[in-house]
Amino acid sequence: MLLTHSGWRQSHMGHWLALASSRFDARVLALMAANDRTPLALANLARRGKLTASHVHITRHLALEGSRLTELAVRAGVSKQAMGKLVDQCAAWDLVQRQSDARDARACQVVFTAAGLSWLQAFQEAVIQAQTEMHAAIGEEVATVIALGLEAYAA
Repeated sequence: MLLTHSGWRQSHMGHWLALASSRFDARVLALMAANDRTPLALANLARRGKLTASHVHITRHLALEGSRLTELAVRAGVSKQAMGKLVDQCAAWDLVQRQSDARDARACQVVFTAAGLSWLQAFQEAVIQAQTEMHAAIGEEVATVIALGLEAYAA
């Protein structure tokens, strides 16, 4: 069967989810860039577009007590190599650091630095603000239905 139109490619749930996710992440980064809790160097990087949603993956997925690189990559849904590059970049920006793993001398733990913990606090505040803005834009009932639906779909 020959497809006669291609509009369906931009009008399906996956497309809308991707656009909404990009918009939400961009808003979170903008809020973080303006937050006084965000370390100045990181705020400047965010303002210049050097920090992206990829960097937020570390913020979302790194356990407070630290995580092994492989665990972090699995949680973020990226390859170990890609996460390694991201961790290297974030370590250069003093967001995270590598420490030896007490459970396995061959492994290392990725942990937040003091600046990284400030970044994490700013991230929490930005997510709360972005969610509040989204609820105001689409209404509480719709936002609740979306959240419940996405949670069920992701499970």
